[in-house]
Amino acid sequence: MNKEWSELNKKMQTLIGKEATFSEGIEVLFELRNSLFEEVASIVDNYPEEAFYQMPFANADGYHSKTLIYSMWHTFRIEDIVAHTLIQNDEQVLFSGGWLKKTKSPIITTGNELHGDAIAEFSKKLDVQAVLDYCRAVMESSNELLRKLSYKDLKRKFTDDDKKRIAKTKCVSTDESAVWLIDYWCDKDLKGLVKMPFSRHWIMHIEAMGRIRDKIDSKKKK
Repeated sequence: MNKEWSELNKKMQTLIGKEATFSEGIEVLFELRNSLFEEVASIVDNYPEEAFYQMPFANADGYHSKTLIYSMWHTFRIEDIVAHTLIQNDEQVLFSGGWLKKTKSPIITTGNELHGDAIAEFSKKLDVQAVLDYCRAVMESSNELLRKLSYKDLKRKFTDDDKKRIAKTKCVSTDESAVWLIDYWCDKDLKGLVKMPFSRHWIMHIEAMGRIRDKIDSKKKK
């Protein structure tokens, strides 16, 4: 794991664990998220469209087996669903901002149900810049949510009704490789969600993007 991101993540988790330092912890979380998003934006700014649907680690076991654009879509769809449908019970950014049409995405799900060639084909259909703009809109919306949180909010738990509400949106595929997400999210308290979709999940997939980018670069040099 990137040392800077790892240290910020550890610091954030320690700080939000105490009421006296909770606000400081949220600021560290913003610092982490900003650093990670800059990495994503830099990749979009510096690589051609065809780089975003390449799968240099197609048969690998890990997050780096996907594509650059899939990694972006997946990471921020999950955050959008968790922030809006689960936590705030309001409209997801994907729909309120008309991003489905802008990104040219054929799906509204997280993409967990896609495998192999299906990931590459899905990736080719997406508008790279529009997906980045959607990701930014999700980040900004989530940041507003995080700013409003109090230390006491972290103990909030979720119910079977919350699970049903997520399922009803059809934003999580019923495929076995995706449907587990609903239980995974709803079995956490709010503190657990801050630690995963809003921080560590970003790190895992954006680090994977770095590995994909580096492999694409190494192939160019040969």
